[in-house]
Amino acid sequence: MLILMRQSATLDEIEGVKAKVRSLGFTAHEIPGAQRIAIGITGNKGRVSPDHFLSLPGVTDAIPVSRPFKLVSREVKSEDSVIAVGNDMIGGRELTIIAGPCSVESRTQILEVALQLKDMGVKFLRGGAFKPRSSPYSFQGLKSEGLEYLREAADQAGLHTVTEVKDTENLAEVVEMSDVIQVGARNMYNFSLLEKLGEIRKPVLLKRGFSATIEELLMSAEYIASKGNYQIILCERGIRTFETYTRNTLDLNAVPVVKKLSHLPIIVDPSHGTGAWDLVIPMAQAAVVAGADGLIIEVHPNPDSALSDGFQSLRPDKFRMLLDRLRDLGVVIGRTCPEEVRGVAP
Repeated sequence: MLILMRQSATLDEIEGVKAKVRSLGFTAHEIPGAQRIAIGITGNKGRVSPDHFLSLPGVTDAIPVSRPFKLVSREVKSEDSVIAVGNDMIGGRELTIIAGPCSVESRTQILEVALQLKDMGVKFLRGGAFKPRSSPYSFQGLKSEGLEYLREAADQAGLHTVTEVKDTENLAEVVEMSDVIQVGARNMYNFSLLEKLGEIRKPVLLKRGFSATIEELLMSAEYIASKGNYQIILCERGIRTFETYTRNTLDLNAVPVVKKLSHLPIIVDPSHGTGAWDLVIPMAQAAVVAGADGLIIEVHPNPDSALSDGFQSLRPDKFRMLLDRLRDLGVVIGRTCPEEVRGVAP
C-alpha cells in the first residue's frame, strides 16, 4: 500500500503515519517525491485496509500497490529517481559514463587508465578487485591490494569508484573503499548479500543475471530497498540466448520496459552484452537512444595483454571516439554527455 501525504503535511503528521504502520506490525518507507511525501508499506501478507490511515492527519489517500516489487515500482513513485554520488548524479539529464578495465591489474595500469578517463570528462572509474569467474583457474583479481590501487587512482584523478562485491565476507572492505558497489550478474540472486546491501547507505549498481527476467531483476532490487537502501541503479548487461555470435544478447527491450515499470535509473553494459570490442560502440549508441541513463564500458590501455575480458575492451582512442559520438547524439535525444577536459593532451 502507498499512503499519500498532503503537500502541507508536517513532520509530526508524517511520523504519526509511520508510527501507525509500525503498530500494525509492518515496515514504513518514507519516499520523497517532487510534489509530496509518500509512505510505502512492506511486511504485510495480505490486503491492508485504507481505513487504518485515511482518518490520520495529513493523509490525502491510501492506494493499493499491485506490483510485487512495491518500493521500486512506478506505482509508488511516478517521477524518476536520481542517485547522488558526491556532486554527480545518476539518472539525471547528463548521461552517466562509467569506464575502466575489467580487472585492476597493477597500480601503474589503473592509474594510467584513471588519468586518461579524467581527461576525457569521465567521472566514474570501474575496476574489479574481487573477481567471481566461471573458472576457478581464471584470474580472480588482486583482491584487497586491487581495491587499494583503485581507490588511490580514483583519488588522484578525482573520480568516483565502482567495483564489485563478491560476497558478504568482503562486503565491509568494499563498502569502505568504493563509492558505488556493484552486484555482478552471478550475485543477482544472492539474497543474503542483497539484504546486507540494503542495510548500508551507499549506491548499489545491480546487474541483471544471465537468465533473469526483468521482473526478477526488479524483485532483486526490492530486496535492497526493503531494508531501507533506495540508492539503486539497475544495469542491463545481456542475457543468454541461443545466439552464439555474441557473448550474450544485449536486451535493449529491458530499458524502456524498466522505465515503464520502475522509477530507478538504468544503465547498459555493452561490453558484457556483446563480448566483442567492435560491437561496443554501435550498441552503446543504441542503448542511449533506447533511453538508458548511462553506460558502463570496459576500457584497457592494451587489451591484447589484459588479464580478463580484453576481447571486449576498448582502447582509449576508441573510447574517445564513442564519447564524441555520444555528445553528438545527445543533441538529438536531449541528453548531455560529460565534456572533455580542454587543454589536456590526449
